[in-house]
Amino acid sequence: MIDFTVVICTYNGENRLPQVLDRLLSQKQTKNLDWEILIVDNNSTDQTEKVIHNYQLKSCQNNPKIRYLFEQKQGIAFARRLAIKEANSPLIGFLDDDNLPHLNWVESAYSFANLHPQAGAYGSQIEGVYKINPPQNFHRIACFLAIINRGEEAFRYDLLERWLFPPGAGLVIRKQVWLECIPEQPFFTGVSAQSLQNKGEDMEMLSYVRKKGWEIWHNPQMKVEHHIPSNRLQKPYLLRLLRGIGLSRYYTRMLQYTTWKQPFFTVLHFLNDLRKLIIHYCYYYKVINKDLIARCELELFWSSLISPLYYWFKA
Repeated sequence: MIDFTVVICTYNGENRLPQVLDRLLSQKQTKNLDWEILIVDNNSTDQTEKVIHNYQLKSCQNNPKIRYLFEQKQGIAFARRLAIKEANSPLIGFLDDDNLPHLNWVESAYSFANLHPQAGAYGSQIEGVYKINPPQNFHRIACFLAIINRGEEAFRYDLLERWLFPPGAGLVIRKQVWLECIPEQPFFTGVSAQSLQNKGEDMEMLSYVRKKGWEIWHNPQMKVEHHIPSNRLQKPYLLRLLRGIGLSRYYTRMLQYTTWKQPFFTVLHFLNDLRKLIIHYCYYYKVINKDLIARCELELFWSSLISPLYYWFKA
């Protein structure tokens, strides 16, 4: 058993992984930590495996050890489940292959767990680094691309009235908590090379953690740079992303409620989504085809409205 595992789930990450690994191998204040880097190749078709192998050769005598796993089922939920099974530590931190952690990220993640033993999971402060300038008013949807700036004070998400959670990128979870709370078969498989329609895996995962009574925290000392390529700031990608998030809303909402409450809250959420959709359209209808962010928000509200139909079809 070691102290900490960093998991990187990647698909065709040959050009992105080196920056992440260089940042991890340069971590400070980890001399007294026994930790590892576990990379899950989610069925890549490029030279990802070769890149990882080269790093393994360079760091074979050092701490941390780099391990390679292959998951053929595409979807980040499957990659994470394999990582949980194979991780050798009680604490597991997830990074994407476009996440560059600050040089004290590992130490901050490990220290926070010791200070908060009832924290089942806790998330990072995530700063966006953009290849091109984001569209005007991008801050209104930035959180959906895992750009999270929720202040420099630690707080508990599970005490908030709304079901607000940290994103899976930059998240640390206890292996015990995952095994205790998270079902083996996910409803949402997560983003894959084929689709953005299965978004919702982070909300699904953390909803189960919260229902079991574990604390969920924001740790502002864990800072991550999320590098956003230009294609993720274009209209086609953003619309697909917001559509996928909206379609996941019904299932993740119903996880909050006991079975007998679900019909009542289904109607309540439907009426609220309809209200939001009408208000938004009336306010922006003159510019809806010119204002990209307003168009994305409309897609989110519409997809949330029809998400019960999507759930019943998918189920």
